[in-house]
Amino acid sequence: MIKAVMGRFSGRSHSAKPPRVGPMLAPNRIETGPDSSRGVILYLEDITVSFDGFRALNALTLYIEVGELRCIIGPNGAGKTTMMDVITGKTRPDTGSAWFGQTLDLLALTEPEIAQAGIGRKFQKPTVFEHHTVFENLELAMAGDKSVWKWLYARITPAELEHIEQVLETVRLTERRDERAGALSHGQKQWLEIGMLLIQEPQLLLVDEPVAGMTPQEVERTAELLASLAGRHSVIVVEHDMEFVRSIARQVTVLHEGSVLAQGSIDEVQSNARVREVYLGV
Repeated sequence: MIKAVMGRFSGRSHSAKPPRVGPMLAPNRIETGPDSSRGVILYLEDITVSFDGFRALNALTLYIEVGELRCIIGPNGAGKTTMMDVITGKTRPDTGSAWFGQTLDLLALTEPEIAQAGIGRKFQKPTVFEHHTVFENLELAMAGDKSVWKWLYARITPAELEHIEQVLETVRLTERRDERAGALSHGQKQWLEIGMLLIQEPQLLLVDEPVAGMTPQEVERTAELLASLAGRHSVIVVEHDMEFVRSIARQVTVLHEGSVLAQGSIDEVQSNARVREVYLGV
């Protein structure tokens, strides 16, 4: 049985897990994305990860709905990074299960297969090709054969060009399309890296501390960008900036010692006595 996930903080019961039906074996090749037609895109159930006797995750259970923007907060060592490592295949749990949609067992897939299936991850420090233009960065990130020879000699199709232009508009870098990525501001590099994920059309985006080091204006634009992605994509944002979280979050999950401590709206979470004690320090 799946343990209840602090249902009183979200205003609805979490005593029963969302239904997951269909084939229980992941395919050998990922030819299509997950079946997300039943409302939940990500199932993490009783995930435990230990490193040299330390439990980074402790029977963590979490569900993310299709099109949802979920903020994950918690003190250092709460398990946030380890959780994302499990989702993307970097870390294998000791126990538990992780499913992408109805049919894809994430624990049976490699990191490249998970990315191919439709999960994109953005790390805190932006990683872009600084000597290439913004446009070329998006072209290089486009799904498909990324071999150097193909990129050098293949001509971009009208559909691919339109897709790149749409992503440029989404991340507000259309006017910078021909500039070298290395000349962008810190915030613009963050947006470009988000664009490099979007160009691959992921169903689930994992975004780690997106506004660290940004100016107030960049923080505001980043909030608008992430909010605009919800609905078209499912988005998990790990962040420490509580004002930023408040500006984008409808649902917040608080991790502590590898488990869900509380879950609900930002007001519900901030008013919770245990959250105030272990995370907010009040």
